[in-house]
Amino acid sequence: MENLEPAAAKTSERGQLLRAIVASTVGTTIEWYDFFLYNTAAALVFAKLFFPKEDPVAGTLSAFAIQFVGFAARPLGAFIFGHFGDRVGRKATLIVTLLTMGLASALIGLLPTYAQIGLLGAVLLTVLRLLQGIAVGGEWGGSVVLSMEWGHRGRRGWIASWPQWGVPAGLVLGNGILLLLSSIMGYTLAGDPGLQHRVLDSALCDEEGNQEDSRSSRASSRSGGWNERPRCRSSPGSRARSSSRL
Repeated sequence: MENLEPAAAKTSERGQLLRAIVASTVGTTIEWYDFFLYNTAAALVFAKLFFPKEDPVAGTLSAFAIQFVGFAARPLGAFIFGHFGDRVGRKATLIVTLLTMGLASALIGLLPTYAQIGLLGAVLLTVLRLLQGIAVGGEWGGSVVLSMEWGHRGRRGWIASWPQWGVPAGLVLGNGILLLLSSIMGYTLAGDPGLQHRVLDSALCDEEGNQEDSRSSRASSRSGGWNERPRCRSSPGSRARSSSRL
């Protein structure tokens, strides 16, 4: 019985170490996934949404300036959550950082643009990006320390290196998800999401010989928003041909 107790304690310690490594690595991946999503959006759409009055180059630079706010806030997040991690524990602070990052990312997705609230949208975007930077700085440092604290002497550096995989993994996931969504939904984020639908519909109208309706619908789509699509009135024969193609 005396020999079983050290073996059971060693097995439990290994399980705790494995859980600490997995939790810290997965948490870092999620944090950097959300953090890097902004980078791609800043390059593709944020200039048009929040700085439409500026030159395209100036608008893109403004979007990337807000991106820099998130990077500059990381040391602040490491200081804040490192302090509270020593006092209340790493697990609680890591949960708070994940919640902060998730809420900030969700609010960025719901944020009104320049067309709705003007420059206030860019101000709120800066505040939310600041929260993202604080969250990722606190989580990244906390996850590394958590892994290292569970490591044995002589292997702490190797164990603490696992959370670093979350940075490239988050980068690949962030860009991969946007690429997948743009492929599935049939448009690029940098362009008009209804463009391909309008081009396809206008091509079908021309094929059926209804050129007049096609020209008028394209004109209305140019004057309208993304949701407007040109329509063509097809004859019974054309509808039969369309159904046969299906």
